[in-house]
Amino acid sequence: MPSSLPPTLNRTSFSWIGPRYEGKVRDVYTADDHVVLIATDRISAFDHVLRQPIPYKGQVLNQLAAYFLEATSDIAPNYLTSTPDPNVSIGLRCTPVPVEFVVRGYLAGHAWRVYREGSRTLCGVSLPDGLKEGDQLPQPILTPATKAVAGHDEDISREELIARGTLDEATFQQLKTYALGLFDRGTAMAQERGLLLVDTKYEFGRTPDGELRVIDEVHTPDSSRYYVAEGYDARQQAGEPQQQLSKEFVREWLMAQGFMGQEGQHLPDMPDAFRQKVSERYVDLYERLTGRPFVPPARDEDPTERIERVLRRVL
Repeated sequence: MPSSLPPTLNRTSFSWIGPRYEGKVRDVYTADDHVVLIATDRISAFDHVLRQPIPYKGQVLNQLAAYFLEATSDIAPNYLTSTPDPNVSIGLRCTPVPVEFVVRGYLAGHAWRVYREGSRTLCGVSLPDGLKEGDQLPQPILTPATKAVAGHDEDISREELIARGTLDEATFQQLKTYALGLFDRGTAMAQERGLLLVDTKYEFGRTPDGELRVIDEVHTPDSSRYYVAEGYDARQQAGEPQQQLSKEFVREWLMAQGFMGQEGQHLPDMPDAFRQKVSERYVDLYERLTGRPFVPPARDEDPTERIERVLRRVL
């Protein structure tokens, strides 16, 4: 039976732009001193790209990323120069820093799983005893991870990064300042919308002249986790799960199907009803975070053809 879902953008092949790199979510093209990032509707979890795309996810991510990059450009410079299409961002070409700067304000997700197993140190940062899942940490902590070409990213401490020569001390401190400043701004923006920014990741790169810039999305549901602020304290005191606006519920669905990205496990297919639910959550988060209505494309519009028309006009 044909799907009743709207058209989705799974991948692109615009060889006329330049070399193409396929990330977990974005197709990235190099065009001279610029990059063209096309946010597809792919979704990843446990470092695996799921086979079924999510309607409107790419548009939500691209427009949210542009919204937050503009709102945080005074905290940290970023690569973005234009967004000529709902799924497309164009920006300065940068050499990536091979480290994700993960900032955590609450004990959740990966940090909670490590803590639950008995560890009280994460990336060289000590955590107090007696915390529960969802508890706010005494202050936001930075927990870097090396970016894996394939497989899982690796937690790493500041000391290990410097000892390996991955980053020097000055670069680490500058990026730490950027990451914590961005998290503070993201926290304040979330609070204005009735949300709590739980944790997030930032990715950085260098321009040809050596300037450090943000080179990826910030504060989107793919890079961040949010709790609903209303009722947070009551739920924590009662030991109830927090209401989340993130893709953690996709991970939970996968775990319920017996998949956590480990060797020998079978990646399940998402039924259309679940894909629709995921899509609605992404749209809801966009509207909650921005206060703006989400405007979807026409249902009979082919996203690949539309994007190619736009890019041939602007490039």
